[in-house]
Amino acid sequence: MTTTAFSVHPTPIGEALIVVTDEGLAALHIKDGAHDGALAQLGVRLGAVPREDVDATAPVATQLDEYFAGTRRDFELALDWQLASGFVRTALEAVCEIPYGETASYAEIAIMAGSPGANRAVGTACARTPMSIVVPAHRVVRSDGSIGEYGGHPERKRFLLDLEDRVAVLNAPAQSVPGV
Repeated sequence: MTTTAFSVHPTPIGEALIVVTDEGLAALHIKDGAHDGALAQLGVRLGAVPREDVDATAPVATQLDEYFAGTRRDFELALDWQLASGFVRTALEAVCEIPYGETASYAEIAIMAGSPGANRAVGTACARTPMSIVVPAHRVVRSDGSIGEYGGHPERKRFLLDLEDRVAVLNAPAQSVPGV
């Protein structure tokens, strides 16, 4: 039987519901309100009722804190992909290839996922990602460069993109100026 644990962890953009299994991170959602409904749904989908266990989710919480502090660019976590299958998983795995501080369009991700023209399906995959932030769906933008709705919270997406942009700029190698 698979062990499933959860915790609720504060972030600058809201409380993160973190769910892990024996296989790794299964879900990370930024929630607006109570987590009970989401936990019940996840329990049904995972086939196990998550129990609260801060120690089990600590590696995820620590890496989230490091990400928001600007000291982590890549998450080093095992991922349990059981909540994403088919094209959704393929698209989200392609999303994971977008480098920190950069963006890609839905069309570019569709091509990377082997389905050129499946832009809307990529949008659906990003909206349904079971592992927000760790699977960086916030790095996927419209072809015109606009950020889109991000699950009805474009301010969260803007915050994450701005955070990564600031950190990338701060950590960029200094450019020498010719003649100076």
